[in-house]
Amino acid sequence: MSGPQVLGRVTLVTGSEEFLNERTVQTAKQAVRSFDAEAEFSEARGGDLTLATLGELAAPSLFSTTRCIVVRQFEDLPEESVAGLLDYCASPVEEIALVLVHSGGQKGSGVLAKLRKIASVTEVKSAALKPSEFIGFAVSEARVSGARMDSEAAGFLVTAVGQDLRSLSAAAHQLANDFPGEPLTIEKVKRYFGGRAEAKSFAVADAAFFGRRAAALEELRWALDGGTPPVLVTSAFAGSVRGLAKFVGAPRGMRDNDLAREVGVPPWKLRTIRDQARSWSPDGLAAAIRAVAQADADIKGAAHDAAYTLERLVLTVAALRDPR
Repeated sequence: MSGPQVLGRVTLVTGSEEFLNERTVQTAKQAVRSFDAEAEFSEARGGDLTLATLGELAAPSLFSTTRCIVVRQFEDLPEESVAGLLDYCASPVEEIALVLVHSGGQKGSGVLAKLRKIASVTEVKSAALKPSEFIGFAVSEARVSGARMDSEAAGFLVTAVGQDLRSLSAAAHQLANDFPGEPLTIEKVKRYFGGRAEAKSFAVADAAFFGRRAAALEELRWALDGGTPPVLVTSAFAGSVRGLAKFVGAPRGMRDNDLAREVGVPPWKLRTIRDQARSWSPDGLAAAIRAVAQADADIKGAAHDAAYTLERLVLTVAALRDPR
């Protein structure tokens, strides 16, 4: 983004991925700052926005006529303010960059539909990444910092850090800064994040779906003692059982790259899933899906003992595996 792309215009930020939404907001702010170093910045919440408050925010000050206004939780805009805001968006002030951030969901969808028809409104959408897209995201984040990371290294980084975009981005930037000008290989990633990988929720799920009950329980204790939120453990189990179910139901004879896309995992993950699938029947997978869903509901329902809930999940899943 550049100053002319945001000043005198309205940037509409939509989607459920908060990290990407915030990046768009910061990019817009930086564009204004680059255009005018003395520009002023202000923020408001949609529920508090009236024509009067918008006028106050947009009014030039003694220091600068260039302003950037960010309105968060735009979906909460009061009904009585809609018409006035639409009028402003149709003819925005040249020295003002207005950024409207919608948090996702159906609330306020009628206003969004009207805004999308206005020529001076530019929409930037964010969407939750698919499992197969996290490696590309990590590679891209490293590239932004001037580093090259291959897919194998990025895959290990995703496995070690998890699928939180903010954590992934920070990890990629850290590696790029610590190895300036050097390729980010899997050896370098393991040097920094290998220890974390062993105690993460994915390790718990992998061990359980292999039927390694004792190992899974040990990994679970490491994960919880290390501060891993219980909901991330159930999320890892959900991802594992979905991957197994998709793998078992995929058409036979597919090439690995095509099969990886079908299953929704990076190609390097297929070896683990293929090995696990040999010991799982369709009935076993169906029972595992139900067990994971129940544990997830218990955790999100503020279970009195999250550790007990997760231990029960590990034992249940490990017992459902058919050793054949």
